[in-house]
Amino acid sequence: MTTLERIIQICKQRGFIFNSAEIYGGLKGFYDFGHLGVLLKNNIKNLWLKDVVFSGENIFLVESALIGPRKIYEASGHLENFYDLLVECKNCHNRFRADHLLKGEYGEVKIKDNRALCPLCEGELTEQRTFNLMFKTNVGPVEELSSEAYLRPETAQGIFYNFKNVLTTMRAKLPFGIAQIGKSFRNEITPRNFIFRMREFEQMELEFFTYPEEANKWFDYWAEKRFNFYLKLGFKDKNIRQRVYSKEELAHYSSATIDIEYNFPWGFDELEGIANRTDYDLKSHNKFSESELFYFDEKRKEKIIPYVIEPSVGIERLLLAVLLEFYDEDKIEGETRKIFRFPPSLAPFKVAVFPLLNNRPELVSKARKVYSLVKKNFQAFYDENGSIGRRYRRQDEIGTPFCLTIDFQTLEDETITIRNRDTTKQERIKITNINSRIRKLINKFR
Repeated sequence: MTTLERIIQICKQRGFIFNSAEIYGGLKGFYDFGHLGVLLKNNIKNLWLKDVVFSGENIFLVESALIGPRKIYEASGHLENFYDLLVECKNCHNRFRADHLLKGEYGEVKIKDNRALCPLCEGELTEQRTFNLMFKTNVGPVEELSSEAYLRPETAQGIFYNFKNVLTTMRAKLPFGIAQIGKSFRNEITPRNFIFRMREFEQMELEFFTYPEEANKWFDYWAEKRFNFYLKLGFKDKNIRQRVYSKEELAHYSSATIDIEYNFPWGFDELEGIANRTDYDLKSHNKFSESELFYFDEKRKEKIIPYVIEPSVGIERLLLAVLLEFYDEDKIEGETRKIFRFPPSLAPFKVAVFPLLNNRPELVSKARKVYSLVKKNFQAFYDENGSIGRRYRRQDEIGTPFCLTIDFQTLEDETITIRNRDTTKQERIKITNINSRIRKLINKFR
C-alpha cells in the first residue's frame, strides 16, 4: 500500500474525508468532510487569513455569490478561454484530457494506421475538441439567454465586480487588497489524485491592487511571502519549489505567473499560483458592465486602473499536501504506529482527555471535569473507550499533540499525566497548571 493509499484509508476511517453521496454510489470529483476534516480546513483558513489579511494593512474581505450571470464570464474571458482539450474513446467511451493523455498519465497511447488508440482498451480515439469547464444553469422559470448563469469557476471575479463597493465603503487607498475564501466549481474532464483535482473545491484568493509602475515589486513581494508561508508551516525545503511560467504558458490575463509546487506522490505539481493579472479584469468589467471601475488618485488628480497581483491557493489541494507532509510511521512497543505530526496550529484537536479506566466512576468524573477545564481554551476530545494504549494510538493517528490521563494518583494529589505525541514521553503536572502548560508546549512548536 502506498503512502497516499494509507492516508486515504485513515481519512475515511477517522473522519477526515468521505466520498460524497457514497450510499448512492458516489459522484466522481466530489468529497464530503467529516468533523476532523472540517477542523483541519478551518485551521488552514485561519492561518491563511492571519498571513494574508490580518498581518498587514488595507486588505479587506468579501464573500460573493456562487452563481453569476453570463455577462460576468463574457467579461472575464471564461466563456471564450476557459476550456481543456478533450479526447474520447469510441469503444469504451472514457474521456481524457488531451495534455494528460500525451504525458502518458493514463498509460501508453499506441498508434495504429495513423490512429491513436485508447490506453485502456485500445479502441480508436476521437480528435481533440474543446470542453468548457464551467457549470451552466438558468436563473428563474424561463430558460433563455438572459437567464443563463454559471457556478463560479474561481472566486476572483466576485472580487473584481465588487471593486468599487469595497473602494467606497472602506475608503481604500492604493495599494490595497480584497480577499475571499469560498467555493468554486469546475467540470473537470478527469478529476483525480484524491482531493487534488476536484469539481467542487474551496479557494483562498487575494487580489492586490497597486499602481501599474509598482506591480513588479508587489509581484515579487507576494511570491516570496507566500513561499515563506509554507516554510513556516513546517514544510521541508526539498518538498516545495517555485516554477516560473514561460510566455507560452501564461493565461490570457497574465503578464507573469509563478507556481509554488509541492512534491506530491506523482511528482511536483501546483499548490499555489501567484499571477500579475495587469489591468485586464477591471478594464474588461468596465467595458461589459459600462461601470466606472477605477481609482481616483487625489495627489495625481487622475483616474487610474490599478494592476492586480493575485496569490491563489486551493484549500483541498493544500490540505492534501499537509496530510502528505506530516504523515509518518514509527515503531512503538514492536508495533507500527501511524501518526500525523501536525504542528498544533494545524492539528484538529490540540489535546485529548482520558480516564485510565472507564469502569471507575471516580476516574470518569474527574476526567470529565478536566475535559471541561481544557475545552474552554483548546479544541479538545474526550475518550474513555478501549485500552489506554489504543486510545493513545487513535490520537496519534489523527495528529493530536497532547493526551491527558487521569489515574488513581490524580485522586490523591490532583496531578495528571500529559503525553507528548511525537516523543511519547509523559510528565505529571497539577490540574490547576494544565492550561498554561499546554499553551507553553504549543508555543515550543513555533
